[in-house]
Amino acid sequence: MKRTLIRNAKIVNEGTIFEGDLLIEDQYIVEIAESISSKSSATKIIDAQGNYLIPGAIDDQVHFREPGLTHKGDIASESRAAIAGGITSFIEQPNTIPNAVTQELLEQKYQLAEGRSYANYSFMLGGTNDNISEILKTNPRNVAGIKLFLGSSTGNMLVDNEEALEKIFSSTPMLIAAHCEDETTIKNNLEKFKAEYGDDVPVTAHHLIRSEEACYISSSRTIELAKKTGARLHIFHISTGKETALFTNKIPLEDKKITAEVCIHHLWFTNEDYATKGNLIKWNPAVKTAADRDALWEALLDDRIDVIATDHAPHALDEKKLPYLQAPSGGPLVQHAVVAMFEAHHQGKISIEKIVEKMAHNPAKLFAIEKRGFIREGYHADLVIVDAGMPWSVKKENILYKCGWSPFENYTFKSRITHTFVNGELVYNNFKVKDVQCGQRLLFNR
Repeated sequence: MKRTLIRNAKIVNEGTIFEGDLLIEDQYIVEIAESISSKSSATKIIDAQGNYLIPGAIDDQVHFREPGLTHKGDIASESRAAIAGGITSFIEQPNTIPNAVTQELLEQKYQLAEGRSYANYSFMLGGTNDNISEILKTNPRNVAGIKLFLGSSTGNMLVDNEEALEKIFSSTPMLIAAHCEDETTIKNNLEKFKAEYGDDVPVTAHHLIRSEEACYISSSRTIELAKKTGARLHIFHISTGKETALFTNKIPLEDKKITAEVCIHHLWFTNEDYATKGNLIKWNPAVKTAADRDALWEALLDDRIDVIATDHAPHALDEKKLPYLQAPSGGPLVQHAVVAMFEAHHQGKISIEKIVEKMAHNPAKLFAIEKRGFIREGYHADLVIVDAGMPWSVKKENILYKCGWSPFENYTFKSRITHTFVNGELVYNNFKVKDVQCGQRLLFNR
């Protein structure tokens, strides 16, 4: 039996911070107490030195690009960056090549991850206008959910047939995660800017093309459909203040049938940053205004928004350097998400307890993930130690993404991840990733 004792930690869990020790046996947490004796000379002891011990973050929306787009990233490279950033579990999206829209293609992705992922993993099945039979075969025990793109996406994944959409919503008991942007509104906006600028539309127009209206129209329609059909709906990457009024904080998360996620970039950047960051912060949905960012923070803190995620979506830097209309949308974030939220804590915007709630507890609750997302005896030892007083700067040489760049490059964070455990294995220590790919397939209590 492999035993690891973490001593002198500020343990953050379920709304409290308390000083204590934690004992790991093999892959599980077996004891949490004010003081624990080592009991055996074979027990490895790690002194947390008064730093924060938090449950590993669970990122409910990433694009790791495998199969088909591995020049941008792959399961091994991006999960490696994730555990360096304190993310110990991820849910990956189906818009790889080929799109994961059949059970066979979905299972192939699980096979790619087995033995290669540094973090725990799950993959969503993609919905289309004509794959309802595949959706109904999905096993709720070992698949996170169904992903619908209600705005443009890779391949044939735009679900724009209303009859097909209603059939999906009314037929599956699975969680449906949706990307909500109204395609007609976006196309009309784009034509207006192309009429003015030709092919030289500036990136500063991105949030006006993929506008507040485009987001709200789609989100509101999708929520109405969920209410009509009783579907379990989770809306990804809310980007506007207007949309936050569509969600409630009047009932506990466990009782919500309609939930929402916000991403790091929508909490951090604004449209004013396009002037300096350009296509590096071109995401879909677009980064919007400072007023939108403030409203997202308000909704996050009052629990209308339930989860913080990354929408990690790496692209090669030469692709991002193309003119705005040709440059792809998305950016890499998993290595810097947790420390970015700790930075917001230093700025007085959010408590550490709330960070843990939104990045670990709530994803585990929302997806009913088995024995993860909390620091509890009997749970998997997915754990992260954070030194909140160890400044470091993001530089090319310490970026682990396969694409080799970050929108945070040259930013100095006040906090740093010092240790990451995945299933009881110390996989990241002393700022180095160990070559231990011990991620497991996530299971769900459904």
